[in-house]
Amino acid sequence: MIDKQKNYEKIKEFALNAGANLFGVADISGNRVEFDDEISGIASKMPFAVAIAVKLSRSVLATVNDRPTKIYKTHYKSANTRLDSLAFSVGREIELLGYNALPIPASYITDWQKQKAHAGHKNIAELAGIGWRGRNNLVVSPEYGPLIRLVSVLTDMPLKTDKPLTFSCGGCFECVDCCPAGAIKERVEDFDHIACFEMLRRFMKDKNFGQYICGICITKCPLSDGRDKKS
Repeated sequence: MIDKQKNYEKIKEFALNAGANLFGVADISGNRVEFDDEISGIASKMPFAVAIAVKLSRSVLATVNDRPTKIYKTHYKSANTRLDSLAFSVGREIELLGYNALPIPASYITDWQKQKAHAGHKNIAELAGIGWRGRNNLVVSPEYGPLIRLVSVLTDMPLKTDKPLTFSCGGCFECVDCCPAGAIKERVEDFDHIACFEMLRRFMKDKNFGQYICGICITKCPLSDGRDKKS
């Protein structure tokens, strides 16, 4: 008999030892996650998704005030490289154990116009209990707030699954007040993706910055500097 709990603990221990800060597993069967056409065929055969997060540096994000900084740009790229390496290693470990695994790139957009990737890391992370969707459209974790980057590994390895969290941002509106694009609204579902992307485009072109990032709403979140920790 397959022991899902034992499999879960084995992969979690491997991921944390490899450098992951947060780990969870989501049940993605029943079309709970949308996939890019390039991987939809193989992804449909994998009912589980491992969600991995690494914590960003509070000190680096503290350099972000009204625009992204060069040191944040470098840190952001380093985090994505680390995440891709983690996904590669976890996927390889799963395959060495006799199952199939599909690492999803941490930050690769397959459709810029629709702002879509191979799979939605944020959606998977929510289902895996890593955090909840904040008003800023980022996953907010109880441990680190939105100060995290995400990656996912799809698999057919039978795993115990985690449950989504019931937390929310409650009465905090600090990210709404600081957003230079006015993209963040009172209701999570009203987040203006187009306005956000247009601001990222402006930052990217400013002085040849060359990266679609912002970070303002991350550094302004109370949970990013340890305030108002969820219990």
